[in-house]
Amino acid sequence: MTGPVPSGIDEIGLVPGSHVCAFYRGDADRDRLLTGYLSAGLTAGDKCICIVDSERTAKRLEQLSGTCREPGSLGRQLDIHLPESTYLVGGEFTTSDMLTFWTENMTKAEIEGYSFCRLAGEMTWALRDMPGVEHLIGYESELNRVTPSYPVVVLCLYDLDRFSGEIVVNVVKTHPQVLVQGILVENPYYIEPDNFLKSASA
Repeated sequence: MTGPVPSGIDEIGLVPGSHVCAFYRGDADRDRLLTGYLSAGLTAGDKCICIVDSERTAKRLEQLSGTCREPGSLGRQLDIHLPESTYLVGGEFTTSDMLTFWTENMTKAEIEGYSFCRLAGEMTWALRDMPGVEHLIGYESELNRVTPSYPVVVLCLYDLDRFSGEIVVNVVKTHPQVLVQGILVENPYYIEPDNFLKSASA
């Protein structure tokens, strides 16, 4: 698969390998983005892996399982996780553990017979007072080394009402594409991982 796939959001197409930052405001806007994105993937027969920040959101999204193209035929098509078992497993965040989580799950999906994956992460877990959350931006940059090697699209969701301007600026620098108010922008402020991480460490 090389051409754009339907994102399920405002008729936007995403090219395989895309790593998109989606800015939103409030729970309703977040749910609209996630529901559209995941529903399009389930209809297409994609493996969908989503991490959300609350049990309530997880239960709401689990209801989408009824839209799976062939429920149960290839293993579980929709996986919903919470930060405690992913980003913050063991009570802290580490970039290497999270990159391993994604690569292992994408490899598992391929073994199960899926030809394409959709990943989504609600990033408000990073606002918690937990060890390692300060490495959020470095993680987002490193993820750009992973996504081009897989048949995947990745959506990272950031609530503009909750994240500081400083974090938002750095989030923009680490995503090749930005989705805001229904418009997908090829990001002119994106910085490749080698250059971004070098400047960050300096």
